[in-house]
Amino acid sequence: MPVQWTVSHPTRLVIAVARGNLRLLDIEHYLDGVMTANALPYRKIFDMTQATPNLTDDELMTLGGRIRAYIPLSKIGPLAIVATTEKSYGQARMFAALAEADRPIKIFRELHLARQWLDSLPDVPDASS
Repeated sequence: MPVQWTVSHPTRLVIAVARGNLRLLDIEHYLDGVMTANALPYRKIFDMTQATPNLTDDELMTLGGRIRAYIPLSKIGPLAIVATTEKSYGQARMFAALAEADRPIKIFRELHLARQWLDSLPDVPDASS
């Protein structure tokens, strides 16, 4: 599985690691898992350092639309994307622009900086809070 993730309900944190050839279906499967776990308001790290993203501009627009469709359903927690190659960084920037939601999103080149940033942010209450 190209994207593996863990959800920590006590710390309200989702950590996802992508490996290999990253496709639209892989990210959609991850998003389904986040929704099923009721973790949309949680802080998230999406680590692409071991992945090769193979997403077209149309697929990135599809992902952006999907994120925007979540807005009426729940608050959306902060997202830190870790991308080291120029291609993955560029696709992460395009995703960030297309997945506009009322939440912080930032792209990093190093995982520890992404975690520091997320840890510095206030917790996002879920819709029931």
